[in-house]
Amino acid sequence: MYTVVVADDEEELRRALIRKVDWESIGFSVVGEAENGVEALELVEKHEPDLLLTDIRMPFLSGIELARQVREVRPATQIAFLSGFDDFSYAQQAIQYNIVSYMLKPISASELTEELVKIRKKIDEKFHRFVSPSEASEKGEVISFLMPLLLDGYLVSMDEAVESRLVTEAISCGLLRAQEIDISYAVMITSIMDAAGKNQTSRATVLAVEQILEKYVKHVSFYIEGRVVTFLQASLARFDKYLHIIVEEIAQSVRRIMNCEAQIGVSRVAEKLTGAHEAYVEAMNVIRYAKRNAVTTHFIADVERSEDIDIKRIQASVDELEKLMRGGSREELSAYLSETFDEMEHEQMSSAVMSFTLSQMVTAVMRIVYAVAEESVAEEFQKNVPLFMNEVKEGKEVLRERYISFCLSARDLISEQRKKSSTQLCDKAREIIEKNYMNQDLSLGYVSNEIAVSPNYLSALIKKATGSTFVDLLSQKRIEVAKELLMCTDMKIREIAEKCGYSDQHYFSYCFKKYTGMSPNACRGK
Repeated sequence: MYTVVVADDEEELRRALIRKVDWESIGFSVVGEAENGVEALELVEKHEPDLLLTDIRMPFLSGIELARQVREVRPATQIAFLSGFDDFSYAQQAIQYNIVSYMLKPISASELTEELVKIRKKIDEKFHRFVSPSEASEKGEVISFLMPLLLDGYLVSMDEAVESRLVTEAISCGLLRAQEIDISYAVMITSIMDAAGKNQTSRATVLAVEQILEKYVKHVSFYIEGRVVTFLQASLARFDKYLHIIVEEIAQSVRRIMNCEAQIGVSRVAEKLTGAHEAYVEAMNVIRYAKRNAVTTHFIADVERSEDIDIKRIQASVDELEKLMRGGSREELSAYLSETFDEMEHEQMSSAVMSFTLSQMVTAVMRIVYAVAEESVAEEFQKNVPLFMNEVKEGKEVLRERYISFCLSARDLISEQRKKSSTQLCDKAREIIEKNYMNQDLSLGYVSNEIAVSPNYLSALIKKATGSTFVDLLSQKRIEVAKELLMCTDMKIREIAEKCGYSDQHYFSYCFKKYTGMSPNACRGK
């Protein structure tokens, strides 16, 4: 049974729609009704419906703006517009938000039922494609070109000649078109885990992921070792607009349709094909962070501030250390380090080779410390970096003890700094609200852009730290100021509304009563 939220400001019409349609017989269940756009958005966040049926002309938040904000917080929800205005410009605006249906009022119960059956079939198809056992189609030459580019990279000078050669090969195999310019790239890695933590990713998952991606950006996906690797291509503007929506729609669809959780890692956007391997490594690193992070993490920029982490092919032992520093427990890290030293002793490794190997591992550790910690903290910690050539001479037991202690301290510092970073991000968001609450355009997207993290990550951090949503924090601040102005000044209510960031006096009154339990006039008369 698919869930529906119905939104229309005409109460009589809204109730008639709900009453006259036999929702259950066509596979739907109405879980909420709203009389304005703000209520509709709140119900979408609360109930996470499969379908939002909304009038395009709504108080406080228009249907178009509602669709935009629903795509921000719940991209897996399908949206159907019901409008009494046969205006093509509205239909054009609706297209960019992947509206599943656009219906004109007046509409009879039988006509609406017929359209809802069509919508249900579209949702059925989406659900089916997510769990379909059919094999994902192979893309031959494109996959053959992409796999080594992403997984191995090119251990050569990343000059223009190399980039030019790669572009030529990409055009030849069909990955790029000759006329495409200003294209950027990103890598997304997706795995599906059930409640027991077992990986349920299969080749069919490629199709499930691609049915969402095809609405937003050009892409190529393939399955490898329990994960779907996707190479994304789009302009910077398109990535900025859709990337976080793509990720959330995949995560929400996996949760709703498969009752599983999606582990998704997304790299930074690269401007050249020679950056593809580093993008792949960044996406994998997000997955490793996510295993230990209390807040869902999807983007490398959410957890590592550095934009130029130069990750190259390094020894398997260094790679394993990096995994454990990011996502392993203290016990796992300690056991791995002990095992590493046992192997060094067993192989009777020379002092020179041992010193070189350990210096490489220390470099990897410090790279992560600098990526996560504040610069001053990282510089202070760097004073503890062991000088391995001298310590090898002091004895292997001394070396072993100091090195393990150094790595464990680094791991603790990284964990501490991640928690501190989350607190700092929430504090910065609060500061922006304090200084800009009067700005009518202030939004989650605006604030997240100011502090350089994704909207979904910031939203999750705020909710975890405060128990409130971003909209609640902003509204509480605005109403707090409005209440003071009502009690202490003779400003008109319209002026107070504008001063507190509300362009619509009726919307201001609605919010004021919602948060205080009284109207602005009643508050002033107390």
